[in-house]
Amino acid sequence: MSSYKVLDVNDDLPIRTKGAVHSGKVRSVYWLTDADSARLIADKQYDVPHGTELAIMVISDRISAFDCIWQGENGLNGVPGKGIALNSVAAHWFKLFDDAGLAGNHIVDIPHPYVWIVRKASTVKVEAIARQYITGSMWRDYSKGVRNFCGIDLPEGLEANQKLDDVLITPSTKGIITGVADVPAVDDVNITRKNITDNLAAFNFNSEQDVAKYEQLLSEGFALISNELAKLDQIFVDTKFEFGYVEQQDGSQKLIYIDEVGTPDSSRIWDGPAYRDGKIVENSKEGFRQLLINNVPDSDVLLNKDRMTEREALAHGYKLPVDVLMSVSDTYVGIASKIVGNQLTIPADPRAEVIAILDRDYGLITEK
Repeated sequence: MSSYKVLDVNDDLPIRTKGAVHSGKVRSVYWLTDADSARLIADKQYDVPHGTELAIMVISDRISAFDCIWQGENGLNGVPGKGIALNSVAAHWFKLFDDAGLAGNHIVDIPHPYVWIVRKASTVKVEAIARQYITGSMWRDYSKGVRNFCGIDLPEGLEANQKLDDVLITPSTKGIITGVADVPAVDDVNITRKNITDNLAAFNFNSEQDVAKYEQLLSEGFALISNELAKLDQIFVDTKFEFGYVEQQDGSQKLIYIDEVGTPDSSRIWDGPAYRDGKIVENSKEGFRQLLINNVPDSDVLLNKDRMTEREALAHGYKLPVDVLMSVSDTYVGIASKIVGNQLTIPADPRAEVIAILDRDYGLITEK
């Protein structure tokens, strides 16, 4: 597999913007000028209020795990097809959410499989996590004797990877929350519902009713995806959603889904036949995480947040074999193709395609 099929650098596209490009671990966000936002809203007749800020969100094929970016040998600095797989899956679930009458989302247009045009939202500072099985960090805590997880009491006698009686909502912080009792000022720490309701402003909720609303939207979205995956004999194990507020045409604020939902990056998805046979086959990034744990010299570097400096040095210097990244590609593209109902095609040159479409159809490219 040639490395040109990987979109690894996605924050240097010649898109006309206001301000700096915001580059995350996987996606980069280009905020459009007010003039371009207004022009596109009018020309494309997007269903958003006049004056809404729009952004171009470009996904990459980079792979992040344990808060680090991982690369491969021979210049393969990503997973072929990973970006298109994530975007296609999330867009598929968002469409089904719309069809089912659930809340809307931040996407207003999809110019290319690697690109979303999104509207500005005021982000809720909660990673909305739902779990249908006890695994991962919940199992690690449980196996050490913890019986209260995010304020939820767990029964005795649970076993690893067991299905829970109910889908549990186990939130964590999104970003660093300061000035809240019992919540450490670090990113991604477990919190309780009471932490949120006692500190609405700190978590950017408008009201306690909206806390119940996010739980409802999380539960409804989880159930829809779980039911659809069951038709493919796949198990929706756990997932992370994100929410934000947007302004509606009448000026009111509405809570919507943002970021991505139900993807192999934000969820654990297990193969149903293997699970019934007593095995765990991951059709998500968790498989890559386990691969790293089993292959790096010292797995504690990956699992111990106190060793972050060592972890970053390891990720910077460690090059994964090409066949490993291609097997990860097969996982991502394979499960995404099942979910959307057709085989995904990996673009030969995603960067060139994205620039051409944003120039021809959207008039947003500054260089010719």
